[in-house]
Amino acid sequence: MFGYTEAQIAGFGLTFGIGAFMAYMLFIIGQLAWESKAGRFGTFVLFLGLAFGMTGFAAKYLIQWAIGIR
Repeated sequence: MFGYTEAQIAGFGLTFGIGAFMAYMLFIIGQLAWESKAGRFGTFVLFLGLAFGMTGFAAKYLIQWAIGIR
């Protein structure tokens, strides 16, 4: 499609598409903390609990970049 291979389209969607979705999820968590008036510690706990899985996804790309894969 448009001169790109399926692997290139999948790679683009995996990096930028999921990255944009993760940013949107951070916005939702911040909105939840704001509307619930969670305070500093409550906001920290919300971000820690709900966004912890995203750090592993981001760390995977940093580790691949550091060791030279891709």
